[in-house]
Amino acid sequence: MQKRPDLIVCEECDAVYHRPVLGHGEVAHCLRCDAELDRDTGSRLERLLPLTVGALILFVVANSFPIVTIELQGLSSDTTLIGAVAALTRDGMGEVALLVMATTLLFPLIQMLVLFYLLLPSSRLERPPGFVFLLRMMQAARPWGMIEVFMLGVLVALIKLSNMAEVIPGPALWSFGALTVLLTVVVSFNPRYIWHICEQKQALREAAEGHSS
Repeated sequence: MQKRPDLIVCEECDAVYHRPVLGHGEVAHCLRCDAELDRDTGSRLERLLPLTVGALILFVVANSFPIVTIELQGLSSDTTLIGAVAALTRDGMGEVALLVMATTLLFPLIQMLVLFYLLLPSSRLERPPGFVFLLRMMQAARPWGMIEVFMLGVLVALIKLSNMAEVIPGPALWSFGALTVLLTVVVSFNPRYIWHICEQKQALREAAEGHSS
């Protein structure tokens, strides 16, 4: 089957168009259903790589240090997110522990690692191994990353606990807050644009090889 990088298909209604040449910041919409067909990413891919690296660093910090320290009657207690998952498992709530681990650890980490791999300059020159599988896996993991829900739950719990004990925010709490903001920016980027850019570069490379031969 011949590849046609000059064509674009609407993901909503399957209408086929010639791929438009977009100017800075322009967005192309489907004439039939008004869904977004394509947009000019500009230098966003270049900015996205350092943001992804920053998110990975914050992820490590957030899971290496205590979230909060609770002091009550001279006694203090603190825990990390991984420690909380282990405590849930020990208390016989394995299903809840698995859900917390998947939505706040596993799926966000998968998204960041895959995006980091695909955004590497060497990866954008040509399709890296597992390109299609990794894009699909990242798309499948996106709805399950729920760090922002975790942050909301932590803040509600801290407000309630502050009436009974002294609550001292730990480094992980601030890291999770910053990570939530960065992930919102990083995950909002549609992976299909990485696909389109790779297709365009591959088509240009094949055309150049055809002219040279």
